[in-house]
Amino acid sequence: MIALFAPSMVSAADVAHGEQVFSLICAACHIGGGNVVNGQRTLQQDDLKAYLANYNDGHEEAIAYQVTNGKNGMPAFGPKLSDADIADVAAYVESQSVKGWS
Repeated sequence: MIALFAPSMVSAADVAHGEQVFSLICAACHIGGGNVVNGQRTLQQDDLKAYLANYNDGHEEAIAYQVTNGKNGMPAFGPKLSDADIADVAAYVESQSVKGWS
């Protein structure tokens, strides 16, 4: 019975940790799901869907790829963050985009 609840508790903890990572590393450019470098590449759900439509993986995997490797004005954070940090921040970004960053 406990195992049935474990994934959701882990998932919630990952999103909470992702929020911490986002606040420390990402919020300077992406506060509130925006983008101070390129206003057309926000973290809002519609922009993410349009931008990430080229990826075959799910949104979290595509977000993690972007965080790891960077692109254009966004630096690569793969050398600075652990795989778990990147997965957690991707889960946080996805969860916030669904909620409209409110």
